[in-house]
Amino acid sequence: MKAILKNYRQSPRKVRLIADLIRGKKVDDAMVQLSFVSKRASSALIKLLQSAVANAAQNNGVSRGLIVSSIEVNEAPVIKRWRARARGRAAQILKRSSHVTLVLGVAGSDAVTPKEKSTPVAKKETPEPEKVSAPKKTTSKKTTKKVTKES
Repeated sequence: MKAILKNYRQSPRKVRLIADLIRGKKVDDAMVQLSFVSKRASSALIKLLQSAVANAAQNNGVSRGLIVSSIEVNEAPVIKRWRARARGRAAQILKRSSHVTLVLGVAGSDAVTPKEKSTPVAKKETPEPEKVSAPKKTTSKKTTKKVTKES
């Protein structure tokens, strides 16, 4: 139950703002939330969410009780352009793009996403070595002699 949007021509930083709004929400609530957000990325994420729901219905036979279990916005290849500046110089313009991956899960189930499947290896507890305090070092005091100037 997954949908991917590749090479979306908007900065990942801007798309992440909208993605954070719907992470962990029910699909119906996420659709309503996205429809009232006045950002350009919201319309693309609505289409992506609809595609993920259609994939879930067609491939897994699940259409109710879906939640947005994870949504990732990663950086796509950057288009580089140049703009003329003063004194014959040029400044680089970076036109950024995004890859968006949306994964749906079933609400109330213990369905695990691929990232959660891997369990960390338990560390073996090793007994800590006993701390032995080092003997205190004695410092010798140097005597200083005052030299007086005799005239």
